[in-house]
Amino acid sequence: MNIITRQLTAQPIAGALGAEIHGTGPLAQASDALIAEIRDLWLEHSVIFFRDQPLEPKDFVAFARRFGDVVHYPFLKGLEEAPEVITVAKREDERVNFGGLWHTDTAYLEQPPMATILVAREIPPYGGDTLFASGYAAYEALSDGMKRMLEPLRAVNSSAKAEKTRTREDRKAGEERKVLEASHPVVRTHPETGRKALYVNGGHTLRFEGMSEEESTGLLEFLFQHQVRPEFTCRFRWEPGSIAFWDNRCALHNPVNDYHGFRRIMHRVTLAGDRPA
Repeated sequence: MNIITRQLTAQPIAGALGAEIHGTGPLAQASDALIAEIRDLWLEHSVIFFRDQPLEPKDFVAFARRFGDVVHYPFLKGLEEAPEVITVAKREDERVNFGGLWHTDTAYLEQPPMATILVAREIPPYGGDTLFASGYAAYEALSDGMKRMLEPLRAVNSSAKAEKTRTREDRKAGEERKVLEASHPVVRTHPETGRKALYVNGGHTLRFEGMSEEESTGLLEFLFQHQVRPEFTCRFRWEPGSIAFWDNRCALHNPVNDYHGFRRIMHRVTLAGDRPA
């Protein structure tokens, strides 16, 4: 069933998270009231999607700033006309895609981004969908005993763990690429909704604080598999001008790498977050 707000229609695409938003008109011209409605729907659904919104880079940044401070990705240079925007690209001759595994963005930072917004510029004729998973649903499905055990734990996240998905830009950086690490609670309380979410990810989480990698492996592998169970996920099929806007504090994502021989070009901005608690 569609959910009707004052101006917008939010059509859920799965049970755990994700909704397509209709009725906005051009996002570059959105009123303050409309932005407030969009934010409410984003907090409710964890990831929201828009169609037919081919925002030019400067308009894309301006739209993102309506929700928070835009921050730079630590390893890639932005566009010349809009330095806050990075290009997420896979060319026809490449086999590795950018961030091609389940993860939350830059969890290795002391203050990981609050949100990520991605707009599709060029998509393959098939494939290239993005999967999302709910950290809320993953936490809520755990047993009471597991919740009690995880509650006091912290996990160390490292940028070095994702080396297998390094892009050509990363490879160009070579030895200049700095390893970043940060420790965060395994169970994170969302600062706006107050809900608890499982906050580890297979792309960056290395070990539990105070434990070795070997000691941490068994439980972490269980959590990595548990948090992406099909019933906790949704899948989005891109079109040129589509936008995905996800809450990095409670949702994971995974771009599916199933379109070898074709180009996929996206633009991305990230919004500043706080220290997980």
